Amino acid sequence: MKIILLAVGKIDEKTVTNAVEMYSKRVNHYIAFETETIPDIKNNKNLSQDEQKLAEGIAILKKLQASDCVILLDDKGKPYSSTEFAHFIEKKSHSTPKRMVFVVGGPYGFSDDVYARANEKLSLSRMTFTHQMVRVIFAEQLYRAMTILNNEPYHHE
Repeated sequence: MKIILLAVGKIDEKTVTNAVEMYSKRVNHYIAFETETIPDIKNNKNLSQDEQKLAEGIAILKKLQASDCVILLDDKGKPYSSTEFAHFIEKKSHSTPKRMVFVVGGPYGFSDDVYARANEKLSLSRMTFTHQMVRVIFAEQLYRAMTILNNEPYHHE
């Protein structure tokens, strides 16, 4: 099984890119993990919020395979502690045949079609983060989950 973090929009800050790469390398010691970026929608200043969500939704859906387990990183999703998230990953890894895809939407969230395609919604926090920061937070939490599942001393309770 492979875990993919699919995100709308590029990363502007080198420090953010470096942090995502660092945690990605660490995660890959345990499980196949990669990040994919969907480019920002062109001429989005001429689009309404709904039109932008729709265009981003089409791009997201094109990246998905029929067998993917799709989990939206959404403020309305289910919150987990780090330990609960680790057990969520473990459980999903037993029932997901090929790819578990976590999706970070654009600034206005997801289109109705993306919500309809999703298997789950997960919240990283009740706070709002930039889509760039969400990548770092997710990658770190995925690494933390792997260390929890392997009884390694990274996580402290």
